[in-house]
Amino acid sequence: MSNENGQCSSCGEMNEGTCGGEKCSPPPKLHPGGPSKIRNVIAVMSGKGGVGKSSVTSLMAVNLKRMGYQVGVLDADITGPSIPKMFGVKRVPPSQGLMLPAQSRTGIPIMSLNLLLEKEDEPVIWRGPMIAGAVKQFWTDVNWGELDYLLIDMPPGTGDVPLTVLQQIPVDGIVVVTSPQDLAVMVVKKAVKMAGLMEAPLLGFVQNMAYATCPKCGEKFEIFGKALEKGDILDGLPVLEVLPIDQEFTRLCDNGLVEEAPIQVFEDIPKLLKVKSQVG
Repeated sequence: MSNENGQCSSCGEMNEGTCGGEKCSPPPKLHPGGPSKIRNVIAVMSGKGGVGKSSVTSLMAVNLKRMGYQVGVLDADITGPSIPKMFGVKRVPPSQGLMLPAQSRTGIPIMSLNLLLEKEDEPVIWRGPMIAGAVKQFWTDVNWGELDYLLIDMPPGTGDVPLTVLQQIPVDGIVVVTSPQDLAVMVVKKAVKMAGLMEAPLLGFVQNMAYATCPKCGEKFEIFGKALEKGDILDGLPVLEVLPIDQEFTRLCDNGLVEEAPIQVFEDIPKLLKVKSQVG
């Protein structure tokens, strides 16, 4: 169907009102850049901002790397990127032809728009199509090498970037991040429903900021509402991990040292995907 401006609400293309119903087909899947060989793509998404998608993405990358897999991170949050700071990377290396991702201390390739800016706090004031185009380029114009997993850190919402990723990048699984608040869960369900409409495979939820532990007495405080347990079912999907508010983890992220975080999580990801994964 087309809106009054002649833009298809399904494919997003300008078609002067000629596209409709059965005639509208989604755009084709894109191939990763050049010699890249990527076995599995996991999108980390949420309808809600501020629930910790980047924290979850970084923890998943660090722990999969510790398990012996080759892992990369595509930062698709073009206007609010935080992955480079967490990993302490500043610039992509010079290259001819395809771009090369930056490499973290432990050898995790990372691509983010912040790695292409002169200053990390420089704003990106782009409209939706340009933002979605940049994400596509990070898939098609980057030499990722050979990876067992590429993790895509998604922006909040259900707009241009999530639509582009789910339609044009072959996503093997989606991890949905929420916090305990009913308000957050309500908004996050929008992302779950979007994934269902796009027939994208949902792996489960991560409940972030579930509780804080008193450093003196060890008592747990559920600041944002009732915390779940790993393995619980939320909206028909399993809870993969329940993560606390952790002051030390925050310090490590602020100092670009997320790879030193001792948190051991996401060991079940390879089993969930029933993969063709191969330890690299």
